[in-house]
Amino acid sequence: MSAEENMALARRFLQARGQGDLDAMEQMMAPDFVDHTLAPGQAPDREAYKRQVAEYAAAFSDLTYTIEDQVAGGEKVVTRFIVRGTHDRRELMGVAPTGREATNIAIAIHRIVGGKIAEEWGVGTSISELREGFVARWQHLEQERIERERVEQELRVARRIQQGSLPKEVPTLEGWQIAPYYQPAREVGGDFYEFLELDDGRVGFVVGDATGKGVPAALMMSTTCGMLRLAAQSYSSPGEMLQRVNEALVADIPPSTFVTCFYAILDPQSGRLSYANAGHNLPCCRHDEHAVIELKARGMPLGLMPQMSYEEEETVLVPGERVLFYTDGLIEAHNPKGEMFGAPRLRGLLSESPEGGRDLSATLMEELGRFTGEGWEQEDDITLLTLERSATRS
Repeated sequence: MSAEENMALARRFLQARGQGDLDAMEQMMAPDFVDHTLAPGQAPDREAYKRQVAEYAAAFSDLTYTIEDQVAGGEKVVTRFIVRGTHDRRELMGVAPTGREATNIAIAIHRIVGGKIAEEWGVGTSISELREGFVARWQHLEQERIERERVEQELRVARRIQQGSLPKEVPTLEGWQIAPYYQPAREVGGDFYEFLELDDGRVGFVVGDATGKGVPAALMMSTTCGMLRLAAQSYSSPGEMLQRVNEALVADIPPSTFVTCFYAILDPQSGRLSYANAGHNLPCCRHDEHAVIELKARGMPLGLMPQMSYEEEETVLVPGERVLFYTDGLIEAHNPKGEMFGAPRLRGLLSESPEGGRDLSATLMEELGRFTGEGWEQEDDITLLTLERSATRS
């Protein structure tokens, strides 16, 4: 037979194998056919080979062998091909039907004598190898599926913890507008905010961020919120309150974990705002004539070191002035060029925003969308909290 005839025979043989056509294969196999690629312990003869073919074909509804390339020399034909099929009919090597498509790339070498397939060698071509390759791929996909489900479950738990810890209501203060905004990233971080209504009519405002992602960050955030609420009942000084919470966290916080936090207390009658900072982003305060300053106060993040003190400062908000508290999810967002949104851009937008006009958070998020462009994947939670004193009306 010519080389072309030998290659055509090898193609027909592989196609019959893919269709599970044992009769057609029988006619093309030499009586003393030898399979050199069966698994250890398997008989190398034609009957064992056909049993393997039948078992494999019976597990798939659409098994196909696609010939990619062939070369012939003497009695031998080398064929590179791709095997595809959906495992949806029967169990295969102890694996129940998965409904998933499997793909194997293989090379087969056939020796042809007298117009019959006499021997077969190959890489990834034996029925045992194909079965084992499919099972290995299925197990890998199954592991990936289990891991995805585990991550999704963790995200759901973290989100429930976080959302359960955020305030359900916003304080109502005559002459003041308070507007929180929270947009979680897919992988939940440790952002939080809290309102603390004090006995003397003053109101505490907290914005913070626990390091990490997922359930650990959510638990640390929830724990910190609980400590802040408890401490607010005993300590009216922002600096002293952060100091007490820091001491409580240091004792139990996991290594390399900390919480940044800005705490301010507002006297709604006088507009006096006293505050302390535990390593958090500095809030922006817009004063008269659109001048924007940062509320600066020194202090280390909570949970890093014991016996920390926290500097306490204050300002007075007059009618028309506002303060924006925020976490780093906004200013650390990147555009396609790798540029950060940044605090200077934020201060510029705050200085241009009208008094008592449209919600500041909505404006900032629109600007962020223009900056990052379409297809942006949010890297971290974004938390914004606006406190504004109403302008005096004549």
